[in-house]
Amino acid sequence: MRVVAALGGNALLKRGEPLTAENQRANARTACEALAPVALEHELVISHGNGPQVGLLALMGSAYTAVEEYPLDLLGAQTEGMIGYLIEQELGNLLPADRPLATLLTMIEVDGDDPAFADPTKPIGPIYEQEEAGRLAAAKGWTFKPDGESFRRVVPSPRPRRIFELRPIRSLLEQGAVVICAGGGGIPTRHTDEPAPAGKRLVGVEAVIDKDLASALLAIDLGADVLLIVTDVDAAYSGWGTPEQRPIRRADPATLRSEGFASGSMGPKVLAACEFAERTGKRAMIGSMTDTPALLAGTAGTTVTLDASGLELGAAG
Repeated sequence: MRVVAALGGNALLKRGEPLTAENQRANARTACEALAPVALEHELVISHGNGPQVGLLALMGSAYTAVEEYPLDLLGAQTEGMIGYLIEQELGNLLPADRPLATLLTMIEVDGDDPAFADPTKPIGPIYEQEEAGRLAAAKGWTFKPDGESFRRVVPSPRPRRIFELRPIRSLLEQGAVVICAGGGGIPTRHTDEPAPAGKRLVGVEAVIDKDLASALLAIDLGADVLLIVTDVDAAYSGWGTPEQRPIRRADPATLRSEGFASGSMGPKVLAACEFAERTGKRAMIGSMTDTPALLAGTAGTTVTLDASGLELGAAG
C-alpha cells in the first residue's frame, strides 16, 4: 500500500517550545518512531510543515543587514534540506540498514493569477511594532496584518497546481525508498513568458503554499492508497472549543466541509482530506502523530471517506 503522511509543524516543534536544534531532533525522533511501523509494511512518502523554521531563517536574515533578505523560495528550499536530514537520520536509525531514504527538494507550480496574491494571509517571520511595520511596508512593499497588539508580515498562499518532481519520486518509490518531499508545501514557483532553452523560464515566487493542500495533491498524483494528515490533536472535532465538542470518527467530505473549521488551524487539513477523498474515492485520516499506525488502521482519528454518511461522533471527552 502506498501511504502519504503529512506531518504538521509539531513534528519538529511543540507549541511554545524553543526552536533549538536539540528540540527539533527530539521531536523528529518521536515522529519517526510513529512512522517506522508504517515504513516497515508499506511504501511511504513523508511531507512536513516548516513554518517555525522559515520564520527563524527570516529572523536571522533580518538581523544581517549587509544584504537584502533572502526570498521565501530559497528559505523554503533550505528548510526542506534541514528537516529532511533530521527525518532521514532518525527514521534510518529505526529501519533496516539496507532500506534507502531520500529527501527531494520539491518545486511546486502556482498560478501567477491566483486570487491569493491580491490578499496575502500567511504569517511569516517575527512580529513588529506598528511604526517598524509601517517603515518596512514602505521600504520593501511588504504587507502586514495585526497579530495581537503587534504586526506580522503576511504573504500569499496560492493553491498548488503541479508538482515538478513526480517522476523522480515515483522512481525512488520503485527502488523501495522512503521519500521525504514537498516539505513546507513545496518550493513555490511559476513560469514566466521569458523564453528559456527548455521552454518558458521557471522562477521562484514570494509565497507559501499550504502544506496540507500540497500533500493532498502529492497523494492524488502519486496514486496513494491513503493520506494521513498527522497533527497535534487526536481528531477533527465537532463543536471545538465548546462544552459540546466531540471527536469526529468518520465523515463524508460534503458533511465535513459544512462544519466550518477555522482557516488558521484545522480548516486546511479538513479541506485537503476532503479533496483527496473526493478525487480518488479513497480515505484520508486526520489525527495525532503518536497514533499514526492506528490512524492507518482506521481505529483512531477522523476518517474521511465517501462511504460515510454524515458525521459519526465519538464520546465527549
